[in-house]
Amino acid sequence: MSGCNVVVIGAGPYGLAAANFLRARGVEVRVFGSPMAFWAGQMPSGMFLRSNWEASHIADPDGTLNLDAFRDADGNHFEKPIPLKRFVDYGLWYQRRAVPDVDLRHVARLEQNGRGFLVSLSDGEQFTSRRVVVAGGIGPFAYRPKEFSAIPRELASHAVDHNDLSKFKGKKVAIIGGGQSALESAALLKEAGAEPEVLVREASLNWVGLHARLHRLGPLSKLLYSNRDVGPAGISRLVAAPHVFRRFPREFQDKVAYRAIRPAGAAWLQPRLKDVTISLGRRVVEAAERGSRVWLKLDDATERVVDHCFLATGFQIDLSRYGFLPPSLLARLRTVNGFPVLTRGFESTMQGLHFVGKTASWSFGPLLGFVSGTEFASTELARFISRANGAANGNG
Repeated sequence: MSGCNVVVIGAGPYGLAAANFLRARGVEVRVFGSPMAFWAGQMPSGMFLRSNWEASHIADPDGTLNLDAFRDADGNHFEKPIPLKRFVDYGLWYQRRAVPDVDLRHVARLEQNGRGFLVSLSDGEQFTSRRVVVAGGIGPFAYRPKEFSAIPRELASHAVDHNDLSKFKGKKVAIIGGGQSALESAALLKEAGAEPEVLVREASLNWVGLHARLHRLGPLSKLLYSNRDVGPAGISRLVAAPHVFRRFPREFQDKVAYRAIRPAGAAWLQPRLKDVTISLGRRVVEAAERGSRVWLKLDDATERVVDHCFLATGFQIDLSRYGFLPPSLLARLRTVNGFPVLTRGFESTMQGLHFVGKTASWSFGPLLGFVSGTEFASTELARFISRANGAANGNG
């Protein structure tokens, strides 16, 4: 049976950046998954990224595979907000240059095997690896509120279930949520000829980008904001330094993390929502299938009957939803609220098993839920693994 040094599961921004940084340090790596698959297939066509230009680069060791280089090479001069399609194209361009040998097969099962891991692929091939980096993304963690648990997905689907929203033309659609996904989906549905209504629990909407003048204050702006673009003034600087952030008491971390990533829409969406019905301070308390439609009862006793419910309700981390992690392995991992507990190098309580991306955000803060976190994660991961390899080989 063959073996390798490190396996990376996932070929999105975090998986690609991790493999690139590891190889730059001479670490043997095999990467499995479909490059940029979540971004290309589980986000609505026509959407834009909320993050700014500097925060949307996929990290690479030399800093040469950024959006600027892609735009120059491609000749398509797009600006902010960045179209989803162009970001997917950028990710594939990055992959071809940094990790051209991505294996499109998927990891079916991961088991501990002595001091390493037994990796089983979807086609039955097996091999061993000293370490595994899980960069599996957030797709499996789509959250469906309990009120919709009995409604079939044909009538109540999550935002990640759709790429083409034109299928809802002429349909009455209730959108549940008040963040970027809900608001941009509402705009796209309206533009596709649907009749959307956004139902928002909060009494008001939050907007990102309303205080652009604060970003034009020269050195003062740099004190207030990190170019990682996560969180408002002040908080932005703190969450951009995960090793500092994680030293604060847990209660403080949780409050700051929520403030950094609370549901909000980009200010540039506002003109596109002027003809969209948005009901604030309203919560669905009951939902039922009524023939080919959905009946909703709200907390103010009003009712809605719609053709479809679009759940823009975010994600809830639960490692058991990664189908390649068996219960026997999960039982040996320390988790909190579904998140793995990680130490330096993004290593879990199972030696040699690492997690990057959103699953690492309980341990390292909200930065790890964004593309701008790829630099910190990949740098820390590659440094840790290369040193561990050196120590194992007697070079430490």
